[in-house]
Amino acid sequence: MYRIKQASELSGFSIDTLRFYDKESIAQPSMRSASGYRLYTEDDLSRLHFIRRAKALGFSLKSVQELLELRLNREARVCQDVKTVAEQKLLEVREKMAQLQQFEKALARLHDSCCGGEESARDCTILQALESVEDEPCR
Repeated sequence: MYRIKQASELSGFSIDTLRFYDKESIAQPSMRSASGYRLYTEDDLSRLHFIRRAKALGFSLKSVQELLELRLNREARVCQDVKTVAEQKLLEVREKMAQLQQFEKALARLHDSCCGGEESARDCTILQALESVEDEPCR
């Protein structure tokens, strides 16, 4: 059994995160001591490592909870259920990548339009482009 500080060190999550996961029923410790301390088992640490890996891949907490549910009930579920969660994340990543490529091209155009010299920034093309109202309005 591990107390929260040990579980934090072993899982790589902060104590505050472990408390949050407990409160939100994402990763609750299996037991509590007579004095109310959270006590984590090896299975609890395995769950925390699973969460850490899923979060490292960019899954939201909602998706992590869904994956945890699938993991817990894997005998009653099919691979397609899990693949659907991963597929949704993959689509999100691809959308973000496309958006980042658009940002990169726009930023490169801005960068290339500026002389970058020692002249006053009063006529800087980057500042002028950012002040321009031709593009879509701020939200």
